[in-house]
Amino acid sequence: MPPIVINLRKTEDSRDVVHRAVQTLAEGKLVVFPTETVYGLAASARRADGVRRIFEAKGRSHNSPLALAIRSVEDAIDYAPTLGVKAQRLARRCWPGPITLVVKHGEDESLLRQLPAEVRAAVAPNGEVGLRVPAHSAVLDVLHMLAGPIALTSANLSGQPDAVTAEEAIRSIGPHVGLVIDDGPCRYGQPSTVVRARDDSYECLREGVVPASALERLASMLIVIVCTGNTCRSPMAEVLLRKLVAEQLGCKIEEVEQRGVLVSSAGVSAAPGGGAAPEAISTMKERGLDLVRHESQPLTEKLVRQADLILALTGAHRQAIIRRWPEASTRTFLVQPDNTDIEDPIGCPMEVYEQCANQIEEALRQRVKELKFT
Repeated sequence: MPPIVINLRKTEDSRDVVHRAVQTLAEGKLVVFPTETVYGLAASARRADGVRRIFEAKGRSHNSPLALAIRSVEDAIDYAPTLGVKAQRLARRCWPGPITLVVKHGEDESLLRQLPAEVRAAVAPNGEVGLRVPAHSAVLDVLHMLAGPIALTSANLSGQPDAVTAEEAIRSIGPHVGLVIDDGPCRYGQPSTVVRARDDSYECLREGVVPASALERLASMLIVIVCTGNTCRSPMAEVLLRKLVAEQLGCKIEEVEQRGVLVSSAGVSAAPGGGAAPEAISTMKERGLDLVRHESQPLTEKLVRQADLILALTGAHRQAIIRRWPEASTRTFLVQPDNTDIEDPIGCPMEVYEQCANQIEEALRQRVKELKFT
């Protein structure tokens, strides 16, 4: 029996499509979804019969695990409570998006234990589970309405080319599917990159949309220093911290990024593209550090999401950050370990800038001693 096909681009209300997909999955049937990579074949991970149909539809060996599509990084921690540092960085920086993370799940503490035994065997054998947050509203909307995650794989016969259109998916596995959601050709037209991530290491198992060469930067530690306008205190703190990290790692300043540490600065009220204050440039020049090419930038949701550590110059800055992004509260601290403010030197004589730089450097020296660079 041919599947029901719904063209998402011709639908007046996408919510009806979402409700229909949720109902189809809840009944244990299969749904073909568009994603940003290739078309995916999905079953509710709470339905063992649905997951069984995936293997039958694809002619797939049960030795090849299925991925779990989830909603967010927070969900990932529910399914893999011991999610390592590298995995958390890749998840924060790439999700929703074309990376599948293979991680240890710790079944006794994981929500995986709530899934049927047959499903656990299909998605999480040998102590690992593949997690993915697809960057397509159709899948994400269904995940927010469905009870539990989705077992997800490519919508094609095993060993055959991936389906990048709904028509290709229908030709390949159509008779086994209850519903096909058609949203035209996939954005990338190639599969997700699969990465096995540990606490302090990662391994690219399959190169896809995200090139293996980009993973090193994506898995690096990112520290963001925040003030108001990103023209004096935070730029000085940025170059000072980079120098201190280089000393700690025993490398040159220009080699810090290659050693897996990224340092940036931003302002809660900054305009993009402004230069550093002349006094800040002169103060850093006396220390052999260059601020001439600095360009101010506002603190954005992307920077906050990607940062491992956010260091604010004052308590007011920290409050502004966590008020807007409460999920970053556990990663946001003051530059001063004693939680006192470093006041703005703008409009003050040069000696005040020097005092401010000394204060920043001493505070950051203490912070660097506390950091574990992995």
